[in-house]
Amino acid sequence: MSAQREMKEKNPWHKPVTIIITVIAVIAIVALVTVAVLQNRPVLQKRKYGIVLDAGSSHTALYIYDWPAEKDNNTGRVEQKHSCKVKGKGISSYASEPSLAGDSLRDCMREAMEQVPDKRHSETPLYLGATAGMRLLNMENSTASDKVFQAVEEALQRSPFSFQGARILSGQEEGAFGWVTVNYLDDRLKQGLETIGALDLGGASTQISFVSKDYDGSESPSNSVTFRLYGNDYNLYTHSFLCYGKDQVLRMALAEQTKSGPTTILDPCFHPGYNVTKNYTVLYDSPCVSNRKPERPPPPTFFHVGNGNFQQCQDVVKSVFNFTSCKYSNCSFNGVFQPQLQGTFGAFSAYYFVMNFLNLTDTSVPLKTVQDRLASYCSTPWDQITQQHPGVKVNYLAEYCFSGTYILTLLTEGYGFTAETYSNIKFIRKIKGSDAGWTLGYMLNLTNMIPAEAPDSPPLSHAGYVSVLTIMPILLFIVLIVGLAICWPHCARSPEIV
Repeated sequence: MSAQREMKEKNPWHKPVTIIITVIAVIAIVALVTVAVLQNRPVLQKRKYGIVLDAGSSHTALYIYDWPAEKDNNTGRVEQKHSCKVKGKGISSYASEPSLAGDSLRDCMREAMEQVPDKRHSETPLYLGATAGMRLLNMENSTASDKVFQAVEEALQRSPFSFQGARILSGQEEGAFGWVTVNYLDDRLKQGLETIGALDLGGASTQISFVSKDYDGSESPSNSVTFRLYGNDYNLYTHSFLCYGKDQVLRMALAEQTKSGPTTILDPCFHPGYNVTKNYTVLYDSPCVSNRKPERPPPPTFFHVGNGNFQQCQDVVKSVFNFTSCKYSNCSFNGVFQPQLQGTFGAFSAYYFVMNFLNLTDTSVPLKTVQDRLASYCSTPWDQITQQHPGVKVNYLAEYCFSGTYILTLLTEGYGFTAETYSNIKFIRKIKGSDAGWTLGYMLNLTNMIPAEAPDSPPLSHAGYVSVLTIMPILLFIVLIVGLAICWPHCARSPEIV
């Protein structure tokens, strides 16, 4: 018994003080690690929302965006939550009945109220931006334009959201915000990567925007937009061609073919067998073609007959471009300055929808092959086309040959893409779940969601931080135990010496 008692007295682990210290140390380490993990673990974040209405020339679309509420103006990534296409045509088509422009938005606004949580309604900003359709209406009849906006604003003010106003975007803004959108969604701005150009095509206008190392803004300053985003400076070339959206170009092409006032035109941009009676008055009711009227009054109607010839269609399309005048070092068309193309480009909106329908979005296919496939499509008889696509509206279906020819002509003859650089174009609809277009860039700009300077970031990631807090206490505990084991015999003998 005396021997066992002596061993217990000499064994430091049987000392009450040692036991208490060890228990306290273990509890403290466990508590420290637990608090660190719980405090820094990812939690379900609250979301904030923003709504943008894109009032285009052919239709209006509503987009809802959301982002982490805790990361405003910092590192929060804005993503598209929902989209809604407004039924009917664009708001500019309601010039004679402005009240209907506001009524047309009702269904999509109801969807927005369902998608955004009730408690977030009053703090959710709501914007409406109108593009080329309203730009043309404002040029033609500013009074009608004002009445349409008044009706739209009254409708949106009745919503529970924080309405921030409706206005017409300039062509430069439309192009620049489209560029911001595609580069933001592709994470190129935050990471300081080489940017991609933006090609946007609507019904009434088209935009090209890209960063050129050779363009400092001194030549044709009106085409220059400067951004400072995430600590990087971008000098952007951008230009918007009003009247060169696919719908208005079709009007100009028809006007070019009917300038002598014929009763029948044989149109190479429409399928063989296509035959429709059209009204001259309707053809010229746009500012884009009002100066192309025949010198002598034409008959009330004309027969629009398809011929389906791609090469001849290209000649018709080229007739609406001016390639002869240029006072700058380099031009695209109509005497507009454009620096040499650089880098890759994302082509969206009507670019994507037309080329996707034609199954021509794969730009790894040689340009000559793309042209041959389009030529084959255009020469297909009209009755065969309607049988192959029974679910497509006839007025849309009839125009795909023209629209595809126009897109290829615009890209190659207009902007200067060659057989070698055509593969630099990527036809896109969405990037990481969000639609490509100007709306996201517009909202990011108005809400200051992209800081001018790069946000500060912690030296360690969340995982690294938790790892350090977990490993270091364990190492300290091991050192403590080893230290006690080494020094305790000396400490335990000291009372015997005394």
